[in-house]
Order: sequence, then structure tokens, then C-alpha cells
Amino acid sequence: MKGFERFKIGSHARRASFSRSVAMVTLGLCGVAAFTTAQAQGTTASIFGQAPAGATVTVSSVTGLHRHITVDAKGRYKLALPVSVYSVMLEKDGKTVDTRANIPLTVGRGMEIDFACPNDQCAVSEGG
Repeated sequence: MKGFERFKIGSHARRASFSRSVAMVTLGLCGVAAFTTAQAQGTTASIFGQAPAGATVTVSSVTGLHRHITVDAKGRYKLALPVSVYSVMLEKDGKTVDTRANIPLTVGRGMEIDFACPNDQCAVSEGG
């Protein structure tokens, strides 16, 4: 009987140990996921705003990063960017028509940069 009791206790101890191991791995994975999410949020920001539909918005950072985006039909644009200081340029037909310089981006936040639109209408009209 004693041998059976030892086996029973040992089996229970192994199950408890396995359960603790699974719990620790699960907690560890949750911690890594939370850290990764926090890290991603901790190094990015965005520039967004209104501009004439179809125009191109180009951003350039003091570190040399360049990004371009075409303004959508509603006259909106948005770029996710690393934290830095940027110049934001509005381009139409390949020419720079307006520039905003020294735009600092802060961790996890967005900066709205709007450009003037003809007749204050940035969106494409329904008729064309």
C-alpha cells in the first residue's frame, strides 16, 4: 500500500508542478506581449490632417526619413511615424506649394497639420 500512496502523491505533485509551469509560461508570454505593445507605442506618433484631395503630403525628418502619402478623396491624410522632428510639405503636380517646418512628434501622440484647400473644400465633389 505504501508504494501506491507514494505514487499517488508523486503524481499529484507532478500535476501541480506542471500546472505551475504552464501558469508561469502564460504569465511570461502576457508580459512579453504587454512589453512589445508598450515599446511600439513608446516610439511612434502620427501626423494627420486635411489637404486638397489628390495632393501629395511628404514628410522629412531631421534624421533623414522621407515618407509620402496621397490625400484621400475626403481630403484627409495620416502617417504613422517614428518620434522625431519633421518638415511637412504639400505637393501638387510635382511642385511644393506649402511647407510646415520643425514639427516635433511626441511619443504616442498625433500632430494635426492642415493645409489650405480651394474654397475651403478639401474633398472631391460628388460630381467629379
